[in-house]
Amino acid sequence: MRASLIQIAVDEGESVNSRRSRVSSLVREVAGRERPDLVVLPELWTTGAFAYETFASEAESLEGPTYEAMGKAASDAGVWLHAGSVPERDASGDLYNTSLVFSPDGSLAASYRKIHRFGFDKGEAVLMGAGSELVTVRTPAAAIGLATCYDLRFPELFRGLVDAGAEMFVVPAGWPARRREHWTLFARARAVEDQVYVLACGTGGSHAGVPQAGHSVVVDPWGEVLAEAGDGEEVLTVDLDIAKVAATREQFPALKDRLLGVEAPPR
Repeated sequence: MRASLIQIAVDEGESVNSRRSRVSSLVREVAGRERPDLVVLPELWTTGAFAYETFASEAESLEGPTYEAMGKAASDAGVWLHAGSVPERDASGDLYNTSLVFSPDGSLAASYRKIHRFGFDKGEAVLMGAGSELVTVRTPAAAIGLATCYDLRFPELFRGLVDAGAEMFVVPAGWPARRREHWTLFARARAVEDQVYVLACGTGGSHAGVPQAGHSVVVDPWGEVLAEAGDGEEVLTVDLDIAKVAATREQFPALKDRLLGVEAPPR
């Protein structure tokens, strides 16, 4: 499988409609130049992950303008497209941070509502509802587990995706620059402990005055960084040998030694 991660630089002076059009063109351009099987975009690239005050006004239905634009881009490019995430408003008016994955014919293959919301007692944590379902997508090349940004800090989610058959995790994010070292650390940790590929796609620029880490990264099942971006707008394209997942698990069968339901000893 060949994958291209498009690290979008969010410019606060660029309108959502303009960015949506620009990113649609980028998907087509990258697909034509790099010939990937899979293209990945970051979290909340339409609004910016820290632009909390715009979530309600820019929220859209699951089949809203970003759905339409990204479905057409996937179809035009003939690629699997993880279109990052959008602020979704459901029929009851509740908001979610929802990822969209399209097949090469432009149809929606999967959606994932972010389970772990960042902000503690403010921002996303109070403005958006929490997802409740683990989601995997089976492509001809690999089974992909979906997670988003802050989810990276919760390894139990990823073990659940492994149990569901995931061979790769795709993690769009709007990770702040001040915690960039955590971003790379967690991406590598999830790859090593679950013996999968991790494709973590972040943003550059600034979200509501919060500088973004950038440094999108692709990690193999041994924890080796195969490619890493800088902090601006950039495209990473990497060839992935999916058979390496099974080979790694056979060569170093740590997942077979998991002990589930073990009670802690009395104090």
